[in-house]
Amino acid sequence: MISKFFIDRPVFAMVLSIVIVLAGLAAMRALPVEQYPEIVPPEVVVSASYPGASAETLAETVAAPIEQQVNGVEKMIYMRSTSSDAGSMRLSVYFEIGTDPDQATINVNNRVQAALARLPEQVRQQGVTVQKRSSSILALVALTSPDGRYDRLFMSNYALLNVIDELKRVPGVGDASLFGAANYSMRVWLKPDKLAEFGLTPSDIAAVLREQNTQASVGSVGGQPATEDVAFTYSVTTLGRLTDAGQFEEIIIRSNPDGSALRLKDIARIELGAQRYEFTATFNGRPTVPVALYLQPGANALDTTAAVEEQMEALAERFPEGLKHTVPFTTTRFVEVSIDEVIKTFVEALILVVAVVFLFLQNVRASIIPLLAIPVSLIGTFAGMYLLGFSINLLTLFGMILAIGIVVDDAIVVLENVERIMTEQKLPPREATVKAMQEVTGPVIAIVLVLAAVFIPVGFLGGLSGVMYRQFAITIAVSVIISGIVALTLTPALCALILKPTHREPLLPFRWFNRLFDGATRGYLAGVRFMLRRAVLGVILFAGLIGATVLLFDRVPGSLVPNEDQGYVLAVTQLPAAAELGRTEAAMEEFTGKVLKESVVEGITSFAGFDLLAGSLK
Repeated sequence: MISKFFIDRPVFAMVLSIVIVLAGLAAMRALPVEQYPEIVPPEVVVSASYPGASAETLAETVAAPIEQQVNGVEKMIYMRSTSSDAGSMRLSVYFEIGTDPDQATINVNNRVQAALARLPEQVRQQGVTVQKRSSSILALVALTSPDGRYDRLFMSNYALLNVIDELKRVPGVGDASLFGAANYSMRVWLKPDKLAEFGLTPSDIAAVLREQNTQASVGSVGGQPATEDVAFTYSVTTLGRLTDAGQFEEIIIRSNPDGSALRLKDIARIELGAQRYEFTATFNGRPTVPVALYLQPGANALDTTAAVEEQMEALAERFPEGLKHTVPFTTTRFVEVSIDEVIKTFVEALILVVAVVFLFLQNVRASIIPLLAIPVSLIGTFAGMYLLGFSINLLTLFGMILAIGIVVDDAIVVLENVERIMTEQKLPPREATVKAMQEVTGPVIAIVLVLAAVFIPVGFLGGLSGVMYRQFAITIAVSVIISGIVALTLTPALCALILKPTHREPLLPFRWFNRLFDGATRGYLAGVRFMLRRAVLGVILFAGLIGATVLLFDRVPGSLVPNEDQGYVLAVTQLPAAAELGRTEAAMEEFTGKVLKESVVEGITSFAGFDLLAGSLK
């Protein structure tokens, strides 16, 4: 008999359980922590820029050729492209759940390379980027200037040069990007009347700029082969790309025979400004630069967020005076609270199980055995989660909470049978344990197989709901299997070692409980005898319960996961016709101000066209 082997070798049984616990602890440190499992299809983003082009032009000349080539790439579900009048195009390609995002990026990039020959020359010069990206934001880091010393353009370029690259190197960060990056650019504002006066077009100006604003390789003087009287070789350097507005103003557009010249400053206004102006953001009413952080697939969200905050604190030491940073939004706050609540529930459930065992068995030694067996089953479950590629998320943690009440059953079945034989047959603990295991080994194995047969088929569900329920159900199945192993190895060994053959007379409160429980048992048996003599009534009651279940099932609203209040307030305002623009902007400001006065929030991030109030209501 398997159990007798471990009863005779308790040290081996304990070592086996210790190995299971150590494996679970090691897996716990390696498992990624996130709110929900990877349920969103992997996404590969193709970005292109065509300065000055309209959305329609972009769609026809850039998006369409790329879409034709990318369409049908391996394991693709669908794709979606957006083109804007700001001259930017973005194509998002979504793949089946479980697809390797790195391989998907390579496949898409190969298709994009085939489409480059059909794209306009300006688009190829700007470059077409292909990168994988998580569709959900891990956190937002906002740079602000509380005293108004720096404008959005300065902060955006500072973040681009000193913050973005540092954050991308943080372990666990898949990508970091600026919302509406306002890179420093030389803005040339052409005067239409002057262009018409001199018979010029914007393309003429662009051609002159490309010709005169270049980095040239001039060469050297005195290089080999040279005559013997040349002793030195001099490298010739000259002004390369222009760096300030004054230099651009002096660009010659046209030279006249009389020696005069038409310069760029005569037909345009030149200034150093932002490359794009279509995006604005504010934090607590002041201009801000939000940096979006995306989690790397399989990374630990909690550790990554903590590492990002630590990195930002280190970078803040080098910030110029008057520049501050904050983290107004992160998804890990809700995860942290959820994990704390799960741990709290776990402790409460463990205490409740021990209390119930002690209440019914009224033996301190007997109560210790499930207290030792339950953690082995639950901690060992993390090792199974690691092998199956799961993560620590709300679903797996919820599954472990429910598993507490299931895994304890195996230990209680063994424990109660040993107690019964010791009491009724007056056998010592070891002999009672051996005899008890002969009776319950089959039932324990049957319990494990039945529960596994209930939960394991859920792992074969497909689609989005299948991914969600799979981790929940398989987590319970793994814990049940490990609990069965513990019930056949560690529990009988502990029963033979810990239990004593005699019990003291129970205390008065326990005697009251025993009499009350005996009375409840007699009442239950009387009710069973009553229903056995009236089978028709039992069938009617059963049918009524089934009908009530069906009725409630239809009326209770259904959803993939329960709605959780994460404490965010979203306020959206839209602009109507352009004729009412002035009045509407004032109305928008009045509405937003009213919301802010009536709601106390931690932070406000304002995007062009709508306001996102990010923070928790106090």
